[in-house]
Amino acid sequence: PEVLVQRLQDTCPKVVFEPLRIDVKTTTTAVLLLSSPEEDIVVIACEAIFQFAGEDGNKVYLMELGVLQPLSRLITHTNELIRRNAFMVLGTMASNSAVGNALQQIDIIPTIIDKLSLDDLVIQEYGALCLSFLSLAPASKVQIFDNKGLPALIKLLSSTEPDIQKNALETIYNLVQSSQFCPYVLELGGIPFILELLHSDYAVIQHLALNILQKVTADKESYSAMRKEQGFEKLLDIIKNDFNDLHVEALQVLVNCVSDSDNFLLIENGGGLTTLFELVLPPKLSETVQCSAVECLSRAAQNANNHKVLHDIEIEDILVELLSGSSDCVKMFVSQAMAGMSSFLSSKERFREIGLYKKHGTINILTAIMNGHLLVRGEAIQALANLTADHQQNSMTIYEEGGQKPLVQCLHDSCPRTVANAAAILYRIAGQEAVRYDLLSLGAIPALVEPLKSTDPQVLIHAALCICELASDADARTQVCLSVAGGLEPLVTLLRSTNMEVLRTACMAISVCAKDEPTSVEMCKFGALEMLNEINQADSSRSKFSEFAFNSLLQSSLSLKYGLTDHLATTDLITDGFYDAGKVFLTLVELSMEPVNEHLPVIVVNSAIEYVFSSLLYLCCPWKVYIHAKSAEEGQQTERYWKLMNDVALRFLVKEVKESISLLNGEQERYVALARRVSKVMGGAIEKEDLHTFGWLLHISLLKVELQCNVLPIGLISKGFYCHRALLFKYLADCIGLSCTLVRGDYNRAWNEVLLHDGDRSGNQPSSQPCRYIVDLMHQPGTFFKSHTPAAFRYHGI
Repeated sequence: PEVLVQRLQDTCPKVVFEPLRIDVKTTTTAVLLLSSPEEDIVVIACEAIFQFAGEDGNKVYLMELGVLQPLSRLITHTNELIRRNAFMVLGTMASNSAVGNALQQIDIIPTIIDKLSLDDLVIQEYGALCLSFLSLAPASKVQIFDNKGLPALIKLLSSTEPDIQKNALETIYNLVQSSQFCPYVLELGGIPFILELLHSDYAVIQHLALNILQKVTADKESYSAMRKEQGFEKLLDIIKNDFNDLHVEALQVLVNCVSDSDNFLLIENGGGLTTLFELVLPPKLSETVQCSAVECLSRAAQNANNHKVLHDIEIEDILVELLSGSSDCVKMFVSQAMAGMSSFLSSKERFREIGLYKKHGTINILTAIMNGHLLVRGEAIQALANLTADHQQNSMTIYEEGGQKPLVQCLHDSCPRTVANAAAILYRIAGQEAVRYDLLSLGAIPALVEPLKSTDPQVLIHAALCICELASDADARTQVCLSVAGGLEPLVTLLRSTNMEVLRTACMAISVCAKDEPTSVEMCKFGALEMLNEINQADSSRSKFSEFAFNSLLQSSLSLKYGLTDHLATTDLITDGFYDAGKVFLTLVELSMEPVNEHLPVIVVNSAIEYVFSSLLYLCCPWKVYIHAKSAEEGQQTERYWKLMNDVALRFLVKEVKESISLLNGEQERYVALARRVSKVMGGAIEKEDLHTFGWLLHISLLKVELQCNVLPIGLISKGFYCHRALLFKYLADCIGLSCTLVRGDYNRAWNEVLLHDGDRSGNQPSSQPCRYIVDLMHQPGTFFKSHTPAAFRYHGI
C-alpha cells in the first residue's frame, strides 16, 4: 500500500488552489460560514454578523437562524480574534430578552465567566456586558454566583477601561437586587473598589456604584469597611459638590448608615450635619434632595445615642420649620424624626415649648393629621403618640390646641397603627373630667366600637384603655351609653383573646363599665361572666385583672349576683331597685315591658317615693327611663314614661321596723322580732304539711293579672313563700343594720343565715366563736336552726 500511495503522489499534478473572493449576500450564509474550518472566513463572518445584530429585530432573526450554537463554541476558540469577535456578537445580542432566554438554555454562563480571566479587554467588556443582561433573570443570578462570577466581576472593577467597569457594575447591581448576594460583595472585598469608582469621570459609573452601595450598606456588617475606606468622607464630598445629580443616591447610602452611632459621629465630625441642614432649608436644591436629606436626619434620630448631638444643634427647631412646607414626603420624614427624638426628654420639652410659644410644632402636626396624605397622617400621629407618652404637659397641650377632634376622627382610619396611636393619645388626655366630657361630645365612644372589632392587638389594647378612661366616673358613663353604641359585645369578645395584654386591658375595661348595673347585665348577656369564670379556672390565663373583672360584674348588680350565684353575703346590702328575676339576664325595664306570662314574677324591692325611668339612660342609670315610641296615628316619635309603682306598703314597713325593732337591745331579740314581723306581713305561720293549702301561687298570679305586669313590688305580696319571705327579711335586716345572708335553694325555697354566739341562745356568757344559724320565717317564725343540721335541712328541703 505504501508503494501505491507514493505512485499516486508522483502522478498527481502539483497545483496550488487560488483563494476565492466570496460575496456573501444573505445572513443565512454568514451564519453557515461560522462553522467554516478557515479562521479568516470565521473572522469575516463574525464581523458581518456583529454589524447586522445592531438592530433589535435582527437579534431575534439571527437566533432563529441558529447563530447561538456556533457562537457558544467560538468563544472558546484558540484564535484570539475569533474569540473576541464571538464575544462581541454575543454581548450585543444578549440585550434582547428572547436571546437571553435562549442563552440560558445552552448553559453559556460558566464559559463566559471562565474567559473573563483572560487578559483581553474586548472579551472582558463584552463578556461582562453579556452577563449584565443575563443577570436580570433570577436563575441566571444563581448560576453566575455558583460559578464564581462575583469574584471575577469585582476584579474587573479595577480595570482602567470605563466600559468594563460599567458592565461589571451593572452585573453586580443586578445581583444585589437579591439581598442574599449582598454580604458576598462585602466578603469578597468589593467595597473598596466600588468606593474608588465614585471618583469616576462618568456619571453612569458613579450612579451604579452608589446604587450598589445603597444595597450593600443595608447590612450593618458593611459599616466597618465603610469607615475603614473613608466611605463616608467620599459620600460627603459628593453631597457637597455643586452638581446635584448624585445627591439623592449618596444621601440614600447615608440613610442606611447614619443610625449607627459610630457612623453618625464620623459624619458629624466631617461636617455632614451642617451639609444636611443646608440641603433641607431654603434655598434647597430640589424637593427630592430635600426629602432624602430629611430622611437621613430622621434615620439618625432613631438612635438614642445620637439624640444629644442632634438636640444641641437645635434639630427640633429645624424640624418644626420644615413642617410648614408643602412636601408630603418631607412632612412624613419630619414626623418620623420627631417620633425618634421624643424619647429624649429635653427634645420633648423643646417641642412643647415651640408649640406653646411660637404657635408651631404641635399645631402643624395636627394640621398634618387633619389635612395630610395617608402616610403623613400615620407618621404624624405616631410622633404625637411618642411625644405624649409619659408626658402630661404635652398631652394637655394637644388638648388645648384642639387636637381631640382630629384624633377622634382618626379612630375611623383604615390604618391600624394610626387607630392605635389615636386611641393611645386620647387615653392620655382623658384624665380630666372636662376633657372626658369633651371627648364624649365628639362621639369618642361610637368611634371606638369598630377598633374593638379589630384583629390588631395594639388597636385592641389602646381602644380598651381608652374606654377605661372615658368610663371612669358615673357622669361620664351616663353619657357613654356604651351598650347603645354597640361596643359591649366586641368588648366582651376580647375575653377570648389569646394575647395576654389584650385580655388584661379588656378585663380592666369591663371592670370599669361594670360599675353600672344594667351595663353589667348587658355584658352578662354576651357571656362575660362565663368567659371570666373560665379564664379564672386556668392558671395560664388567670390574673388579678380577670378576677377583679369577675367580682366587679357580680358586685355591680346584686340582682345579677343573686341570679347567678343564688347567694348574697352579709356584706351584700340590698337597696332600692334590687329585683329577683332568677337567672334571666335582663334589666328591670326590659322585664317590665314583656307581656304578662305564666312564669313566676320578678320581685322588686323599692321603698323610695318615686322613680321615673328613661330608656336612653337606663343602661347607665337604671332607675330613670323614658321610652321612645311611635304614635300609631301620626307615625311620629313620642315619649312615654314608665314609672315603677310606688310600694307604699314596703315604705311603711321599713319605717315601722326602724322605729320598733331597731331599738331592741339584744341582737337575737331583733332577729326574732324581725322574723315574726316578716312572717306576719307575708301570711303568717304555716305548718309544713299545710303548705299545699297556702295558695301563694294563685295570689301571685292574681297580682300579675291585676297589675298587667310581670314585675311585682314585694310590698304587695300578702301570701309569701320561702323565697319572698327570705328576700324581705334580708332587705329589712340590711335597713336596720342586722347582718344576714340570702341563699336560694330548689323549688322556690330560700333562707337566711345569721351569726349568733351560743351564749345568746342559752342566756349564758357568749362563746368566743359565733355559729351560723338559719332563721325560720315559715313555720315557727323566730326559731333558729344550726346550719347543716337535720333540722335546717328539714326547713329548706321538700
